[in-house]
Amino acid sequence: MQAVIDFANTIFKPIIDMGAPSIMLIVLTLIAWAVGVKFTRALEGGIKLAIALTAISSVIGLLTTTYQPALNAFVKSTGIDLSITDLGWAPLATITWGSPYTLFFLAILVIVNLVMLFWNKTNTLDVDIFDIWHLSFTGLLAIFMGANLFIATLLVIFIGILKIINSDLMKPTFNDLLDDWENPMTTTHLNYMMNPIIMVFDKLFDKIFPWLDKYDFDAAKLNQKIGFWGSRFAIGIYLGIFIGLLSRQNITQIATLAFMAATCLELFSLIGSWFIAAVEPLSQGVTDLANKRLNGRMLNIGLDWPFLAGRAEIWAAANVLAPIMLLEALVLPGNKILPLGGIIAMGVTPALLVVTRGRIIRMIVIGALELPLFLWAGTLSAPFITSTARALHAPGIPATGLFSSATKEGPIEQFIAILVGKASKGDIMMILYAALALVAYLAIFMWYRHEMKKRNQKYADAGHEVNDDVKLVPSATTDKAADATA
Repeated sequence: MQAVIDFANTIFKPIIDMGAPSIMLIVLTLIAWAVGVKFTRALEGGIKLAIALTAISSVIGLLTTTYQPALNAFVKSTGIDLSITDLGWAPLATITWGSPYTLFFLAILVIVNLVMLFWNKTNTLDVDIFDIWHLSFTGLLAIFMGANLFIATLLVIFIGILKIINSDLMKPTFNDLLDDWENPMTTTHLNYMMNPIIMVFDKLFDKIFPWLDKYDFDAAKLNQKIGFWGSRFAIGIYLGIFIGLLSRQNITQIATLAFMAATCLELFSLIGSWFIAAVEPLSQGVTDLANKRLNGRMLNIGLDWPFLAGRAEIWAAANVLAPIMLLEALVLPGNKILPLGGIIAMGVTPALLVVTRGRIIRMIVIGALELPLFLWAGTLSAPFITSTARALHAPGIPATGLFSSATKEGPIEQFIAILVGKASKGDIMMILYAALALVAYLAIFMWYRHEMKKRNQKYADAGHEVNDDVKLVPSATTDKAADATA
């Protein structure tokens, strides 16, 4: 096993050290070239993707940095005292990639994906290798809690297979959200493994609060009706004022928050279109390959989640959920984490968008209900994160105290990893709990799979035409008419 780990590190570490944008430039360029795209055209797509990833990360960082003082002021005014510091996702990614086991898990999951493609168990080729760190985090957490490498690897493979299956299930919804039935983009990001839990809440919403849907709104449609006052700019201003007032900022600070949110919402929409442009060469290459050599079988390309960044609902819900998460952290039993670094809840809202198909009131209500799962997971994983970071001498970490991430993707998977790790020590009750958790996890996923297949059949029955008569979700916020009105 050690030889396999050493081999994986030899092959992948020089690439991983280059960072996510460079990794995706190389991966997308080589894959597009391999399927027959002219090299310069393939390289053009790779560079565009690297630019898009750099831009989305920079804008999220800018938004978080701008809002941090207001959120700190809110914390100070409430007298909150929570002992675990929230660093956000970026330090956790650095820490996880610092483990040699991460490259081993990457090699295993690449093999699993290729086997599934060969056996026709998926149509998704996962090229988002940087975000393998989320699954590696799960495996490393299991090891920290007592599992051996073999058990942890089985757990990573189990979740990895479901994650790839989920990418196929979501593909028609992505097409509808993007108003584009020809693009090859899907995602294998771990945040979408919250979909089954969200769908449970969504079905309960159907039973208990269906009347709230008539008060829902869509940013693009509102924009078309009332112009600027329903645009992404205006939505950002409303949210900035709301959070500024909640945190007792002065008029200058409130204006800064409002204008920054407005700017970022507009930039998110623009950058989202860059992802689509970046994969156009690959899309054409995959189509040509499918027609020539795969008997018409189309492959989906698994990217990071931000190709949906143009949907304003993601950001509107994230901004509304930020103060809700702070309030929940104050009163949630068992929570010890202060949500600051991960306050812009990008581990939460993309999955909400997919399951609810853009109904923003549902996104906010269901998001508020599921946030405790993320806070509890952040609390429970803090000893592992802190211990690992200090063992690896990771730069930029606090010298004292515990730290974690309040909105780290995969909270359910973290709970399972903890149970599996403890069960590996031989405790009969923990073995029982772990077995029940794994069975429940799989059962809910299979129910979700059944529901998504029913949804996808409706798309198929509608004929996949891109017009208002057949779409099952509101127009994307990148809709040309909406942009013209804005």
